[in-house]
Amino acid sequence: MANLEQVYQALRPLLAQHAAVLVVTHDEPEQLYLDTAFLQQNKKPLFFGAVQLKKNYVSYHLMPIYLAPELLDGISAALRARMQGKSCFNFKTVEPELFAELATLTATGLAYYQQQGYLG
Repeated sequence: MANLEQVYQALRPLLAQHAAVLVVTHDEPEQLYLDTAFLQQNKKPLFFGAVQLKKNYVSYHLMPIYLAPELLDGISAALRARMQGKSCFNFKTVEPELFAELATLTATGLAYYQQQGYLG
């Protein structure tokens, strides 16, 4: 578990650095969730992303890539191999190169949300 905590502590800042322009919905020792203030047709905020410390891995969710899969164009095969589903990446070890790539993808996703008018 100690290794997973290191993974979580390495991934959390990638998402947390964008909290000022998003809405923090959960900020707990083992999870961070960020939404937008934009309300969807169902009157619920649009989810942006989350990082969660699970039992066997750390999950990094990034909703912009679900809405715009083209944001994944050009990502490395190594990062793509960490994908679980359409918008989640799972990690068991600290991988600085992949985390740097994920930080760029997160910033690109935020820019996409801004272009779509989801950030206000």
